[in-house]
Amino acid sequence: MNARILTMTAVALMGGTVLSASLPGPADASSSKGTVGQVKACSTYGNGCTTAPVRRGRNGYEFRMPGGTWIECRTDCRQALRQETVDFWETQRENQPDR
Repeated sequence: MNARILTMTAVALMGGTVLSASLPGPADASSSKGTVGQVKACSTYGNGCTTAPVRRGRNGYEFRMPGGTWIECRTDCRQALRQETVDFWETQRENQPDR
C-alpha cells in the first residue's frame, strides 16, 4: 500500500501529466505489465479524445499507442499522446519547415 501511494505521489509531481494513477493490485499486476497509470488527451482541433496506459520506461515515462507501440512522453505525456494520435496530421503540418 505504501509503495502505491509513493508511486502516485511521484507521478503527480511530474507536472500532472498522468491524469489517473490507477495502480495494479497484487491480483491484477500481471495483466497490466508494469503500467503506473493512464493519460487522457483531447484534440485541440476537435478530433476527439483518447486514453492510453503509462509505464516507466528506460528513459522516463512512456505511453502505449493504440497499436501497442510504446512512445516516450518527452516532457508531457498528455501533449505527446495528443500530438501522436488525435492531432497527428495537424502536428505534422505545424512542424514542417516553411517553403
